[in-house]
Amino acid sequence: MSTPEIATCLWFDDEGLEAAQLYVSLFEGSEITNVFYKGGDAANGAFTVEFTLMGQRYWILNGGPHFAHSPAVSITVHVDTQAEVDRLWDALLAGGGVESRCGWLVDRFGLSWQIIPRALPRLMKSDVSGRVMAAMMEMVKLDIAALEAAARG
Repeated sequence: MSTPEIATCLWFDDEGLEAAQLYVSLFEGSEITNVFYKGGDAANGAFTVEFTLMGQRYWILNGGPHFAHSPAVSITVHVDTQAEVDRLWDALLAGGGVESRCGWLVDRFGLSWQIIPRALPRLMKSDVSGRVMAAMMEMVKLDIAALEAAARG
């Protein structure tokens, strides 16, 4: 008996391959592992796309316009530096993404992301978490220096 495998399935209208190509370009050690084309012909477009982001498996189904993405499901990325926050934020917004608040955005394909500096959970565990939370609630893209300043008072 083989071991079960788990992957998150993301439903797209028909732009799943383009989305997967963007996503794997942003994270080292990520790759598209399989593309199954409609009717077995690349000219017909991708039906499913399998890929990994830093070891996490995903599967995209180009299933048509029946279902839309929702902020109820998001991909959360924890990073160390403000440069990483900025790079991912800009890349995911490029081409029509929309900023939200508190580190959330929606990319041009409609998928929600949270770009979270590792400083945030560390600061939230401290006795100054109220000040940190108040500062975070006023932010769109998270700013590590501002979060640390809020923690210092």
